[in-house]
Amino acid sequence: MDWPGILTAMVTPFAADGSLNEEAATALSEWLISQGSGGLVIAGTTGESPTLKGTERRRLYEAVRRGVGHRVPIWVGCGSNDTDETVARATEVERWGADGVMVVTPYYNKPPQEGLYQHFLAVARAISIPMMIYNVPGRTGVSIQAATVARIARATALPLAVKEASGTLDTIAAMVEACPGVRVYAGDDALFQPALRVGAAGVVSVASHLVGPAMEQLWIYERTGQGELAARLHQQLLPIMRGLFTWPNPIPVKWALNRLGHNTGPVRLPLVYPDDTSALEELLVRILARGQSVKTRAL
Repeated sequence: MDWPGILTAMVTPFAADGSLNEEAATALSEWLISQGSGGLVIAGTTGESPTLKGTERRRLYEAVRRGVGHRVPIWVGCGSNDTDETVARATEVERWGADGVMVVTPYYNKPPQEGLYQHFLAVARAISIPMMIYNVPGRTGVSIQAATVARIARATALPLAVKEASGTLDTIAAMVEACPGVRVYAGDDALFQPALRVGAAGVVSVASHLVGPAMEQLWIYERTGQGELAARLHQQLLPIMRGLFTWPNPIPVKWALNRLGHNTGPVRLPLVYPDDTSALEELLVRILARGQSVKTRAL
């Protein structure tokens, strides 16, 4: 399987009544890869995974697969805070034909490192497709240590990656150093270029929904030894990257996509769009200033 530099953590489009909009998911996935996304992660945080019900996860996967075929890898979020449930979801996702699974650290119950080790090893032993460990302590209340990831890597031959979303460059660098052979992805757009400089494989991105071509250019600069140009471009993109987190993700990115003519619809409760959209309007101006492709619907 290819390991792209830019994986987009794709939003889940909903219809006006809150139901899954499969047609919009297909269209959005096609558009994202035309904008530089080398792979897609669906049913993650940005995809509002906690609210996906019944067969929606599979229907979403099938809609995205219709859009991109096998041109780029599709990763499916399937983690929970119940190991048995996570294993069941991961094996199901593999049967669908997904290219990889993303498994978040178990939230709420705050397991110790030994529990995290056993949790992820149970998943790794149940599947044969790559697994991405998703470390996002700001949402889960627990952080997997680099030594624990290294221990998991030693215990399985399964291809492993880490989406490191602790929010600091130090944690990314520590993970890269401790886990040779494990592909470490920045989980924060604002750390994309600095993470590449310390050996990260790329980024699992929200901003690539909106400034994908610029992020692809940044990636090319880094890959071709043009670090100064990459750093300059990254600095230019930072206000957009940070603006996408003025409200909890994915509220700003879905709001902006809707304004740009991509029918991603509402967010599901308990998320809501803000009444005061002044900060988001400023963000939209910055996005348009980047020359982002806009559909024909009037703003």
